[in-house]
Amino acid sequence: MSHKIEILTTPSCGNCKVVETMLDEMKVSYDVIDITEKPEYLEKYPIFTAPGIVIDDKLEFIGIPKKQELFERLS
Repeated sequence: MSHKIEILTTPSCGNCKVVETMLDEMKVSYDVIDITEKPEYLEKYPIFTAPGIVIDDKLEFIGIPKKQELFERLS
């Protein structure tokens, strides 16, 4: 089953690259959303720290999730 995955990021977010690497290793496609350029995402998903991981239009994780938890959520 494929999921719609979005990473909510900011220009200075180092942790966002960690999440991108995890998803790349899982061979999962995703979109990177810069919340400074698209503030409407903050209205929908009020996060106070990046990254936010949105799966199928639901905010599932804030910060870096454990790889196993992310894998299980995507399975």
